Amino acid sequence: MIEFLRSEGIDESVLARLEDFRRAYPCTEGSAHRIPHPKFRYYGREIWQKALIALLSGENILLVGPKATGKNVLAENLAAVFGRPAWDISFYLNTDAASLIGTDTFRDGQVSFRQGPVTQCAEQGGFGVLDEINMAKNESLAVLHATLDFRRIIDVPGYDRILLHPATRFIATMNYGYAGTRELNEALASRFMVINMPIVSGENLQKLLLEQHPTLKATWAEQLAGLFEDIRQKCESSEISTKALDLRGLLASVTLVENGLRLGPALEMGLVNKIFDDFERQLVADMIRLRIDGALSAEDLFERT
Repeated sequence: MIEFLRSEGIDESVLARLEDFRRAYPCTEGSAHRIPHPKFRYYGREIWQKALIALLSGENILLVGPKATGKNVLAENLAAVFGRPAWDISFYLNTDAASLIGTDTFRDGQVSFRQGPVTQCAEQGGFGVLDEINMAKNESLAVLHATLDFRRIIDVPGYDRILLHPATRFIATMNYGYAGTRELNEALASRFMVINMPIVSGENLQKLLLEQHPTLKATWAEQLAGLFEDIRQKCESSEISTKALDLRGLLASVTLVENGLRLGPALEMGLVNKIFDDFERQLVADMIRLRIDGALSAEDLFERT
């Protein structure tokens, strides 16, 4: 991953500090299984530079952006390059303090404290990925205020105060416009350095496609990236919803073609069928047909080996 960052053009001084961090905080054997091994890499020098410097400076970061901008991919990549165990903490409307910090449980004939993911992450120097943080009620997130600011503590009622490991960081993600989302509490937002995630460029999408499928012909990587950009433009002009703007679906469709399915049915499964409105689904299907021949197979898309 360090060599990947170097190829992305990250400053050598930042990479040196990153390597110093990894040496200063080696991962313990008990939590090494939690260090991510990303399937996808995030491409984008400016975002990498901002995120690395913020985390090396001891800050927590909030990744804000629309769908298909790679927020969770970047969060996973960051935990991997820092060599830290990661906890994925998903938020929803019924998230409460106990599900984050922990709760009492009955074990071996006595009441004991069962740690929640935030507490485990804090003690083991992990990276906590707070996914869709604006889905939860603000009052349930208030328990994180002392964890995320300069105090770096978790005060568990009835138990001892927990100090955060020096390597602990929190990376939150949020996406405006999803059902159930709300404005992020101002006090909570002030505890993060905020990074606005840009739209994945056609060039970077081609890199991602070719990284996942090294034998994919460059011309087809360009065509598929162009198709995704066509769908994005339709979404931005409000002609269709964002349901078909599914980067995971596009990548999975290419995998299906590589494993024997025709391109048309693969894109139908990965993109078109994510839409449940008949008129909109037909629009997206027509866009695909205008650009791509659905009868194409793996022999057409991939170089012979």
